[in-house]
Amino acid sequence: MTGTLDIRTARRRYITVCVLFWLPLGLSIAPLILLFTERGMPMAAIAGFFAAHSLTAAALELPTGGLSDVLGRRTVLAAAGLLNLAALTLVGLGTAPWLLGLGMALMGAGRALSSGPAEAWYVDTVQTHSGPDAELRTGLARGGSATSAALATGTLLGGALPWLLGLGPDLGARLSESTSGLVLPLSVPMLLGAAVEIAFVLYVLTALREPHRPAATLRDVLRGIPATVVGGLRLGGRDALVRRVFLSAGAAGSALAAIELLTPGRAAALTGASESGAVLFAALACAGFICAGIGSHLAPLTARLAGSGERAVMVSLGASASGLLLLGATAAFAGVGSMVLAAVGYGLVYLGLGAAGPSENDLLHRRVASSGRATALSVQSLALQLVAALTGLIIGVLPSGPLPWLLGGTVLLAGALLWIRRSGTRPPTPAATPQPHTMSSSSTSTAGSDPHQQHADQ
Repeated sequence: MTGTLDIRTARRRYITVCVLFWLPLGLSIAPLILLFTERGMPMAAIAGFFAAHSLTAAALELPTGGLSDVLGRRTVLAAAGLLNLAALTLVGLGTAPWLLGLGMALMGAGRALSSGPAEAWYVDTVQTHSGPDAELRTGLARGGSATSAALATGTLLGGALPWLLGLGPDLGARLSESTSGLVLPLSVPMLLGAAVEIAFVLYVLTALREPHRPAATLRDVLRGIPATVVGGLRLGGRDALVRRVFLSAGAAGSALAAIELLTPGRAAALTGASESGAVLFAALACAGFICAGIGSHLAPLTARLAGSGERAVMVSLGASASGLLLLGATAAFAGVGSMVLAAVGYGLVYLGLGAAGPSENDLLHRRVASSGRATALSVQSLALQLVAALTGLIIGVLPSGPLPWLLGGTVLLAGALLWIRRSGTRPPTPAATPQPHTMSSSSTSTAGSDPHQQHADQ
């Protein structure tokens, strides 16, 4: 599996990986909390399950990024799929709190493993085929659109399946009775997601070709990962453009925390009941994913109209921030007009974030060498998660009303303003890229005599 793929084939396989990875997680969005409740879990326990997921993902984010740069993209992606397979199975079938908590922790580990390897594989493949100046934004945009489409489809399907099972004559009750309560109607989306994870692992192992990497011993892995992680952190410290990408990710995390924490309560207040509010929230989440997918698809056009990738990020984040500020401005008002403006604001948030992502990552990939690419993506993801967690804690103590929305909007607007000062986009010299352990660097040498020239991201 060492042959070089052409760009169209690499793009198609990258999109397929995005769909197969995110569809199972989309299937779990709507039924997850209801399934925990149906299993008799109190809200405190449910909060603990989600904390296990978040803390595990945050703790493993950087080490697993380094793991991808040392062992290879395909190996780590397959491991992420296996962890998600185990997690969805435990969550779907588990009845004891410790099993459900373990399932959520494994899901967090799978999330950490998955943040970066697929995208790093795509960029490596394209640049091996066409050189370091290859066009990346279109493929990254289509991958983002595919991710959003998979999440939207999974959210709708995951919410509809338990409802459809309830339409038949005691079909759901018979399912529970025949499995002694092990499989509930709300479990079915999780088990379907587990089946998709099997397909994901098989596809990754058979379709993602990589340059040959030297066999890695445990000592090599343990020695190579810390050096790779330190290289990624140092890059953000000394490269102004990469630092802006990381800070923008944190600003996006603040916006997402605000909208995801505040929208369910606002939907329930609008409909007058938590059950109907949950249905409205599922529809809004699906619409948000669709808007993000449209924004991602429009990212290349946005960059052309804006004149550069950096201006495109500024415009996109500014549009997203205006949407969140619009949500804040309408939070204290009722009426049809306010609802319409709030819906427009909600769509703008996701549309802008979707449009900003491919341009941000295009800039990042042209700044980071292949040997540290997945690590840089993990640093970006970690920035988003940490700022999102901090914003969530602050929102929890703020009074209800416009203020929590305006907090997220203000932080995101600050992220957009970071891009006013334009910096050059020429690739840094090899010395400016992260220098991980030599094992990581040598893994790219089969692409050419000068791996830094062959794999420099930007």
